[in-house]
Amino acid sequence: MTTPFPFTAVVGQDDLRLALLLNAVSPAVGGVLVRGEKGTAKSTAVRALSALMPELDVVSGCRFSCDPGSPDPACPDGPHEPGAFETRPARMVELPVGASEDRLVGALDIERALAEGVKAFEPGLLADAHRGILYVDEVNLLHDHLVDLLLDAAAMGASYVEREGVSVRHASKFLLVGTMNPEEGELRPQLLDRFGLTVEVAASREPDQRVEVVRRRLAYDDDPAGFAARWAGEEAAVRQRIVAARQLLPQVRLGDGALRQIAATCAAFEVDGMRADIVMARTATALAAWAGRTDVLAEDVRQAALLALPHRRRRNPFDAPGLDEDRLDETLEQFSGEGDGDGDGEGQDGDGGDDDPGPDGPGGGGGPAPGGGPEGDGGSAARPEAGEGGQPQGSGSQEQAAARAAQPFRPKALSVPGVGEGAAGRRSRARTEHGRTTGARRPRGALTRLHLAATVLAAAPHQRARGRSGPGLVVRRDDLRQATREGREGNLVLFVVDASGSMAARQRMGAVKGAVLSLLLDAYQRRDKVGLVTFRGASAEVALPPTSSVDAAAVRLESLPTGGRTPLAAGLLRAHEVLRLERLRDPARRALVVVVTDGRATGGGAARWGSPQASGSGGASGRGGGRATGGTEPVALAGRAARLFAADGVASVVVDCEAGPVRLGLAGRLAGELGGTAVTLQELRADSIAGLVRDVQGDRRAA
Repeated sequence: MTTPFPFTAVVGQDDLRLALLLNAVSPAVGGVLVRGEKGTAKSTAVRALSALMPELDVVSGCRFSCDPGSPDPACPDGPHEPGAFETRPARMVELPVGASEDRLVGALDIERALAEGVKAFEPGLLADAHRGILYVDEVNLLHDHLVDLLLDAAAMGASYVEREGVSVRHASKFLLVGTMNPEEGELRPQLLDRFGLTVEVAASREPDQRVEVVRRRLAYDDDPAGFAARWAGEEAAVRQRIVAARQLLPQVRLGDGALRQIAATCAAFEVDGMRADIVMARTATALAAWAGRTDVLAEDVRQAALLALPHRRRRNPFDAPGLDEDRLDETLEQFSGEGDGDGDGEGQDGDGGDDDPGPDGPGGGGGPAPGGGPEGDGGSAARPEAGEGGQPQGSGSQEQAAARAAQPFRPKALSVPGVGEGAAGRRSRARTEHGRTTGARRPRGALTRLHLAATVLAAAPHQRARGRSGPGLVVRRDDLRQATREGREGNLVLFVVDASGSMAARQRMGAVKGAVLSLLLDAYQRRDKVGLVTFRGASAEVALPPTSSVDAAAVRLESLPTGGRTPLAAGLLRAHEVLRLERLRDPARRALVVVVTDGRATGGGAARWGSPQASGSGGASGRGGGRATGGTEPVALAGRAARLFAADGVASVVVDCEAGPVRLGLAGRLAGELGGTAVTLQELRADSIAGLVRDVQGDRRAA
């Protein structure tokens, strides 16, 4: 068995260690979510916590870890005889991101059902984690169907299994701990709110501390057992302190003054629901017990707010978690003298905030989303609109300041036609390993998901011929049936955004960014990957390679500069190359290309047809200047690039940004070359693009 890294040997990360210890003192706090960049000891600290948890008394032989003092009357292994118990360490159960539903909640014991004819339940990870820790590394990548099951268990404290003729209910109360890297995508709001506390971690920038991290890690790798032995004293001291705090916890008094501070703080920061108030109260009580006190002080309320509120203030994935600590201190100060019957008033006459003042400015964010504000007035200096013939007036290389995005709006559902087989998500129909069962078939290769009823039906007519004499079925390989299931998949939404001079008018670019932000929000909710290609001047660039982090896409979009000529062909070729590479990495993920442009093309970029750039090897961002090579007109060159998408059958939408009295209709022509549909900015805002991909498919069939 591998020796875990000692919890007390973790360097720094004070907030992370405190949040974990508070949950060890009071599991009712509700767990902790650890957010941070890779390599910051997130997983190391969580795994080390299990060694500090007090041991448990469990009913002997019970697979569901029933407490012998109050066994679950509905336990599937019950009823339990009184007095038979054993003591064991608390478990830390890890839930893999790719786990199956059966592994999480349990299922019918197929082996016993087929061999013995017995309907027996095989417990899952939720049973193993009862009265222990359930740890999910990369929790933001967890499939939605598993998230739903976790939400149900966390809300009810029990797991209900109704499937394949099995009806089981068992207790499942666990300390939920998750770690995640925000760069890989955000967490669903429903699951985010289920974590009692959240902690942001980052690597230290202090050289001495970094040196100590490396020194301890190397010492542990050389001799794990010896390193752990050197920290055994500190580990024992912390373990004893946890036990003492647990014993003191019922005696801690949460006075009316502290309760009013908690309620006022939650109201001041406009958190949704009442869970935040309850979690803050439990956290403040645990803080007092950890400090060896029986009264909750203002400093406990302040620390509880910093741990329990940041992730509950987010209104969309583009909001950075955090609290304005100055505002927090002002709220605690305002309500520090209120309350009745707080004993000697300790902690209520000193406001608790003056001893630990916040920073000079707002801390940690929590402000409006990038570009979330309304569009500024259109009277600012902006590049003039394009003139006749598609040539922008003054379309030189002058770069305009980045325009602020208009207020995002809520688009309708967007889906790719047909039935795919991509990664689980919430957008388009797909054949997946998870979802509703739609039928059964003979397995192709290894059996991964048994359809029990279909298997029994296939084997039943042959029992007499096979000489069955006992209670079990005689099943042969030819009888096995694979369950076919249909769910939803996530797609790759690739934005190709025109940032040239013809788009540089501040009001137009602000509206464009607002529309793209709206679609990014929709992509976040539907678990898509997103990518961003921009083109202007003489080239195109991949501003953001395909990623699950839509907030990263929002940041890149917000700072997007505009100006210069319009190398539309280069932008399309670069997008085609991005899709080609992504198909190699993830061939099952289907794509939707959203081209945001007015359709004007005033530069070819690197687009010599027949060259490596045009054929997709080497990229389309060469420095060919504004003139198309080979004498080919830029618009015709863009049309040839667009036909590559149509040939590959890629679903596409062109958002027509053309404005002004002279309308050339170039975006509509581009959509025709792509095999897609064109929609204006106004139509996008009014009707969204829910049916556009279906229209694309219909147009393709009609052609």
